[in-house]
Amino acid sequence: MKIILNQDVKTLGLKDDVVFVKDGYGRNFLIPTGKAKLASEGALKMLAEDIRQRSFKVDKLRKDADLLAGKLNGSTISLTAKAGASGKIFGSVTSLQVANALKDKGFDVDRRKIVFDDIKSLGAYEVNINLFKDINASITLEVVAV
Repeated sequence: MKIILNQDVKTLGLKDDVVFVKDGYGRNFLIPTGKAKLASEGALKMLAEDIRQRSFKVDKLRKDADLLAGKLNGSTISLTAKAGASGKIFGSVTSLQVANALKDKGFDVDRRKIVFDDIKSLGAYEVNINLFKDINASITLEVVAV
């Protein structure tokens, strides 16, 4: 039996793969649980169209991320924080604060894509932003006292 996988199946393959399985395994397990669908002629055409449209979307996202990375690389943002006499700040800097500072400069970046170590003192730090699968940007974050 020829089927199209709707999701990753550990022993068979990845999503959208067309595979051959035994009739009982396909009819009694994969299709009823929604992990696969029968690979009819119409379903194969739909799969080809979905893959084509998905590639256009991924290309657009990649181009947008590339443009944003070009603008972000090397830029500097500064945050203010309350600090003690020794230079340690009260609390720590969060990715939400960095995302808001970037938004104030005109860059719309999701806070979950911002990666950095704990910042608990004043100074300049390197912050990485994962914009796409293999596209990253690096900015400098300056933490200054209020």
